[in-house]
Amino acid sequence: MNIRPGEHYTIRRKFFRIFGASFRIVDPTGKVVGVCKQKAFKLKEDFRVYTDDSQAIELVAIKARNILDFSATYDVTLPSGQIIGSWRRRGISSTFFRDAWVAFDPAGRQIATLQEKSGLLAILRRKLGIIAMLFPQKFILRTDDGRQIARFRTHINPILYRLSIAVLENDDQLDDLMILVAGCLIAAIEGRQVDY
Repeated sequence: MNIRPGEHYTIRRKFFRIFGASFRIVDPTGKVVGVCKQKAFKLKEDFRVYTDDSQAIELVAIKARNILDFSATYDVTLPSGQIIGSWRRRGISSTFFRDAWVAFDPAGRQIATLQEKSGLLAILRRKLGIIAMLFPQKFILRTDDGRQIARFRTHINPILYRLSIAVLENDDQLDDLMILVAGCLIAAIEGRQVDY
């Protein structure tokens, strides 16, 4: 599976899926701890994370606030309806420079930033497909006071998209589910840009 020490989760895109994205979230032992599915044919993007492939128990819902929003905001909601936070994509930066997201708490206060590690590689990756194959994306999740709380990295694999998440530190303001949601959003939204 190629999980490095300290990596807690790997998100893998399901290979055969006709409509909507679908990802499995596995732990270092290979056990499925979550399944993320994008609902197809929705005007507003809508993802659901379940405990397993049966889809019997929903962990969170991830819904875009608007239709076709360049800097889309995705609210993260528990099955009870309680919002645990939101992620906003920095549209201009993510399109032309390097992928970046901002995390907000339930009250709408900014609490963390997720950004692609190398600006130069990000630009080259968009221009040259071979760069994307040789130098996969790496992201750092930082709290607003500058602490690194997680690292994300894509794997070199021309057939199957994979993203690993290393949780470095627990943070009281950022729920663990928000970290997994960030991984699902990277895989679904930013992963569309990867064209091997």
